[in-house]
Amino acid sequence: METSIFIARLVGPVIVVGGLLGLLRPGEMKALAQDFLASRPLIFLAGFLALLAGLAIINTHNVWVLDWRVVITLLGWISVFAGILRMGFPETIEKIGTAMIENPTVLRVLGGVQLAAGIWLMSKSYLPIS
Repeated sequence: METSIFIARLVGPVIVVGGLLGLLRPGEMKALAQDFLASRPLIFLAGFLALLAGLAIINTHNVWVLDWRVVITLLGWISVFAGILRMGFPETIEKIGTAMIENPTVLRVLGGVQLAAGIWLMSKSYLPIS
């Protein structure tokens, strides 16, 4: 379980920060997303990094058990597929991303979900195991 805790301690805070920024600075994050979506090289680079991170996770933690640890594995696989999508189909990312940033409700909901997921991962990894 050490690998699960390590990855949750690494990913959880990153997800929390992303969620908080989305909720507390929505205008700034929207502008950032618009700039990002206007750059195919950045979309490709983000895809490369997502693929790399996902492969690192699934190569060290491909755990399919019915407890919280499976979420780590699922995050790894989601990251792999998201990376492939960004690298291979940037026009799709542009369309989806543009639709998302034009809807403030979607951004608030995603920020809240991201914040909750990060807090949950942190609770699984930082709180004493009983």
